[in-house]
Amino acid sequence: AGASLSREAQAHDPPSAHTQRIAHSLPGHYLRPSQKMGTLIQRFTVASAMILAVQCQPQFMEYIERRLSSFEDRIAVWYDQTQRYSSEYRGFKNQILALVESLDKEKEEQRSNLEIATSRIERLERELDYLENRNPAPTCLEMEEKIINQSAETAQEKKKRKQKVTECAEMVFNIKAMKIVKRLESAVGLWTKDLMSDSEKVYIFDGVSNDTIYEFKRLKDFTDFSGLVKGKKIKLPHSWAGTGHIVYRGFLYYIRSEPQFQVIKFDLKNQTVSDSGMFPAERQIPVYGLSPYNYIDLAADENGLWAIYATRENEKHICLARLDHRTLDIEQMWDTPCPIANAENAFVICGTLYVVYNSKLRSRSRVQCVYDVTEMVNTDQAPLLYFPKRFGSVASIKYNPKEKQLYSWDDGNQIIYRLTMKLKSEL
Repeated sequence: AGASLSREAQAHDPPSAHTQRIAHSLPGHYLRPSQKMGTLIQRFTVASAMILAVQCQPQFMEYIERRLSSFEDRIAVWYDQTQRYSSEYRGFKNQILALVESLDKEKEEQRSNLEIATSRIERLERELDYLENRNPAPTCLEMEEKIINQSAETAQEKKKRKQKVTECAEMVFNIKAMKIVKRLESAVGLWTKDLMSDSEKVYIFDGVSNDTIYEFKRLKDFTDFSGLVKGKKIKLPHSWAGTGHIVYRGFLYYIRSEPQFQVIKFDLKNQTVSDSGMFPAERQIPVYGLSPYNYIDLAADENGLWAIYATRENEKHICLARLDHRTLDIEQMWDTPCPIANAENAFVICGTLYVVYNSKLRSRSRVQCVYDVTEMVNTDQAPLLYFPKRFGSVASIKYNPKEKQLYSWDDGNQIIYRLTMKLKSEL
């Protein structure tokens, strides 16, 4: 009985470690039924997966091959497009390089042609100057003497010509170089005569600011001696500024810039200030873009005294005013269409403003804007006027109504220009 109880206890007790090892080495002999069923399911699942993998392998490989083939086709298309684009880019690059090279050659050719043309023009100007200077016209002839010397005109034609000048219905048709009178060291300055008198005196403003001017008894005294040694010094009570001054009917009208812009009327005979007046324009700016030292430029013609100026209110265009030479009062003012930019100087003839322009590179000076206060002529109708000489920059131009000539200071050269006139009604 004890032995049977012992066997039953062993039968219900869990297997020993040794028994478990044997069970692992001999599966199924000592496992429980539930354990056996789980093991069989696992083995069946693995076997099924292996069978499915073997069955699906050809289809999977075909799919992979199709994808790879598609990738290869796309790569081939991309490669062809890249080659074509690269070829087109190289062709375009070669075309651009060829075009740039062609443009460079044309540029050099045009530059060479321009240099040749410039040298020819300069040579022609020198030849014309030589021909004109061989028989220079007198610099101080009265209008009637000019008419007599130039005449092949009848008495009736002379009378008509005088009447036309008196009526002041003429304008400049051509500018001719008369002669280079002298050259001074100062690139900027002013030289003039008394614009409405029979005096032979010549007045020199050397530089852009000073309190002294030089007076010569006649033109010969100025030209025959070097520098200003023969000139009589006239010391003014106030310093002048710029090159916009004139001598008119025995009086010097000059611009004083400090403390404010003033027009000073100075009696040259008595050496005293006859009158002065504040210029009424406010917030003034340089009147010429290429001559920043000029804020007011005084001029005279057959009609009287004029002031050329500019203000910030009309900062892009030149203004013109007519002055009473006795009282310095402003009689009338005009806003002209003439631009300040690249303007070099200006002068007034018969109530018409002629503005001289140049470029920053300094080429030939030219009249590019004309403003007639009587509105008989405009810029489009006026002839294109070029100054025949070119030195550098025109510092001042003064018109002499009695001689019909321009007195110019061009890069240190004192030059007289002869004018050809024409009736405004004939333009």
